[in-house]
Amino acid sequence: MLIELKDVSYTYGKDTVYEVNALNHINLGIDEGEFIGIIGHTGSGKSTLIQHLNGLIKPTSGQILFDGSDIWEDGYNLRELRTHVGLVFQYPENQLFETDVITDVMFGPKNKGLSKDQCEERAKEALKQVGIPENFYKVSPFDLSGGQKRRVAMAGVLAMDPQVLILDEPTAGLDPAGRDEILGQIKYLHDKRGITIILVSHSMEDVAVYAKRLLVINDGRIAFDGSPKQVFTHYRELEQMGLAAPQVTYIMHRLHEKGLTVDLTATTVEEARRSILLALSMKKSGGTEEGGGSPWVK
Repeated sequence: MLIELKDVSYTYGKDTVYEVNALNHINLGIDEGEFIGIIGHTGSGKSTLIQHLNGLIKPTSGQILFDGSDIWEDGYNLRELRTHVGLVFQYPENQLFETDVITDVMFGPKNKGLSKDQCEERAKEALKQVGIPENFYKVSPFDLSGGQKRRVAMAGVLAMDPQVLILDEPTAGLDPAGRDEILGQIKYLHDKRGITIILVSHSMEDVAVYAKRLLVINDGRIAFDGSPKQVFTHYRELEQMGLAAPQVTYIMHRLHEKGLTVDLTATTVEEARRSILLALSMKKSGGTEEGGGSPWVK
């Protein structure tokens, strides 16, 4: 197990009139190479949760283990942990501070004690991976667009060669093209570099397409933990938590109510397209895929 949380709770303003329980007895294991989506309504505790994963917040109670070691034991090197578990905040301005892009991305490797040439090599490779061309290297990061700032912030984390990349709402405020580009880069990093990805998002469509495992956080607890298909079958319960399923889920249920034998577990447009075409074909021919009964097991 790469990261493990054992009975983790966290309270803001403990023993004050402002006391709020943000996490309640969380037990969670994260394996190397996973692509995990995290969803939850505003204030559910998901941002608090991810800030525990690289030691930005110390739990009020419970243990957090990285590669088998308790990160809050005396003498544990939290700075070293953060080179392995990188976090990209929702607002990239919180991570950008240098005079130009290349210097900003070199900051992490420099703190690891690498030579200037090594730092520059790492920075250029990271910027290439997130799609920032060379003509932006000497530009102030604060003169970039929102999507470019996110890419540079991501590159700053990637330059440290992390095992885990945590992204808090990386597509917030972006247009559809910018969102697809950022998510495409994240998928590339997962597929080609094998980086463990933890993606916090309000977009059900995005997590349905990209995540292989989905966590639903509600009132500081893990309400559901499974594949997107498994989780979105509970769409009525999600609605009660202030969430929703992908639009495809609602469309498929409406078609099923109208008598079309479609796959109710479809969560992406492509899955829905294949299911609808098959259902229409079977309806036209008056049969089913196997000569009787539904082709979809419910």
